[in-house]
Amino acid sequence: MSESSTGRHIEIVWPEIGITVTAELDGRNEELADALWEALPYRSLQGHALVAGEHLYHVAPIPSLLHVPAETKIADRRDAPDGTVFLSALQHLGIKYGTLTEPMPAAPVGRIREQDIANLLEAGRAVWDSVYSTKQPILVEVRKAGSESGHRIPHLTAADADANRLIHDVHAETERIWLTEPVELAELHRGVIPSGAGSFETVLPTLLFVNGETRPLGYASYGGLVRAAVQDMPMDSLRHMTRLLVGVPAEFLGYCGLEPLWAFTQRFLACLDQLDRDDFLAVVSQMALYVNTLGAWNLHLYPWDSGDHLRQFRPAEVGSQS
Repeated sequence: MSESSTGRHIEIVWPEIGITVTAELDGRNEELADALWEALPYRSLQGHALVAGEHLYHVAPIPSLLHVPAETKIADRRDAPDGTVFLSALQHLGIKYGTLTEPMPAAPVGRIREQDIANLLEAGRAVWDSVYSTKQPILVEVRKAGSESGHRIPHLTAADADANRLIHDVHAETERIWLTEPVELAELHRGVIPSGAGSFETVLPTLLFVNGETRPLGYASYGGLVRAAVQDMPMDSLRHMTRLLVGVPAEFLGYCGLEPLWAFTQRFLACLDQLDRDDFLAVVSQMALYVNTLGAWNLHLYPWDSGDHLRQFRPAEVGSQS
């Protein structure tokens, strides 16, 4: 373990609620931690787990998170101490702040210091309210301890002219929506759907389907294509898998209102056959960040509290009603 891999501290700041916590990168998963350290500082939209419990996460503008392997994993993140900081192949920085219900292996890189745990709990409650009900965005800043705030979105490049122009435009759109809700998603959540998607003028089913298509398109399809390219899948296979994975969901999302996504996808498919591995990797990495940003905003905007009347029955309660 190199001397530089331990003893590094990061500050995680939520300016809207006036909370700052400090975490130490403790030497676990050095390559992942290095990628985080080199990307600092940045800002992002803060999200909250919706099915897993007391867990914060946000999209980190770090393309390599999609493919850098974890050397050390906690077999079940439910067992991790509160305050554990994780990096994920879903392009997330996550923080466990309380009870988790979803068993999942996870890659830790550090931990919030003990004296900041109470503030972390306060931040968790505020973010839950933001995501579940108020819809007032809470941004997060991640920076090296003691350093100034800042922000940048990685701008990749390609040798192929068509691919490079596409990357440039996707980067510009990602910058536009990174900290500000995408117009097309905001309109959709207001019930403005130019195509008329939504049977009998309903809106909620369309919102549900958009959420259900956007998340796997970023997490699984584009994230999977990045990993496949890095792991040397033959280019013919990469092209074939791309056509199988990204066209249909992007076309459907375009019909639902995400027209920029569909336009970018058509440009990608049009130049796909002329791309070498490096250019392919650059395009899918830039697209992954963009789609994951759309996914984060959709999760924030979705009216989760419309189902507030539905609450789980615990085993004892079910038994008492039988």
